[in-house]
Amino acid sequence: SLALGQQYTSLGSQPILCGSIPGLVPKQLRFCRNYIEIMPSVAEGVKLGIQECQHQFRGRRWNCTTIDDSLAIFGPVLDKATRESAFVHAIASAGVAFAVTRSCAEGTSTICGCDSHHKGPPGEGWKWGGCSEDADFGVLVSREFADARENRPDARSAMNRHNNEAGRTTILDHMHLKCKCHGLSGSCEVKTCWWAQPDFRAIGDYLKDKYDSASEMMVEKHRESRGWVETLRAKYALFKPPTERDLVYYENSPNFCEPNPETGSFGTRDRMCNVTSHGIDGCDLLCCGRGHNTRTEKRKEKCHCIFHWCCYVSCQECIRVYDVHTCK
Repeated sequence: SLALGQQYTSLGSQPILCGSIPGLVPKQLRFCRNYIEIMPSVAEGVKLGIQECQHQFRGRRWNCTTIDDSLAIFGPVLDKATRESAFVHAIASAGVAFAVTRSCAEGTSTICGCDSHHKGPPGEGWKWGGCSEDADFGVLVSREFADARENRPDARSAMNRHNNEAGRTTILDHMHLKCKCHGLSGSCEVKTCWWAQPDFRAIGDYLKDKYDSASEMMVEKHRESRGWVETLRAKYALFKPPTERDLVYYENSPNFCEPNPETGSFGTRDRMCNVTSHGIDGCDLLCCGRGHNTRTEKRKEKCHCIFHWCCYVSCQECIRVYDVHTCK
């Protein structure tokens, strides 16, 4: 529901929880009613994806700004088939898979739990134990819910499905063994290990790299028995074609330098910039050549902290002066 504009529907006849969520297509409403236990985890996953998007783009001209009073929480930015749209779909789909998987492992739902498939022969010095996280179930939930509205035979649906799956695949690719030591005084005579997801920050870092190297595509139309169908093909034949783990797009992004209601750009005026950086977060690039203002700012901070035995820390309060740089 993140990228498709305002889709308010009359949901008065639906159950109160599912019916209070505007913009869901019928398949998503059925999913909500059938699996209402895990819907809080789905919502938490979308929130997690948005927060990670804002972290990853905090120093970019587009910083993943959300709008409170609109169903399309990113505004018109995601109406276009840009790299920004690709990243948001990937990180949100990954967030849903991640949150559902974690919730199941924590035992908050009766319809899912631990993964029983990773119970093979133990490794050297360790044995299987704990609760392996069932990422396959989380990915299935994300696929059923997030892809429910991407069933049109057009290029945008094809792009969204591809990027949704790229985000989910990232979760599966980053699963790893997590272990706990047992023995006297933590001697680690025996280790119990289970299959676990990484920190979500690792997922965000990986998908941000995929955003930077996203593949530009071309739209092709084919005549099939059901009518015209649009598919995507790599625009540049000399480049390596995208894999299922790569992000894809087919429309150029606006530069986001100036406010533009049509594209959803808020511009970069008054944004804080890094005067010492030569990257996109630096004042030259982030401010789009307009220059920057500098002001001093006093901040209260703890300082001269001393550890006392046993067991507390005492600190003084210092006032420090910082230079703050903002775009003109």
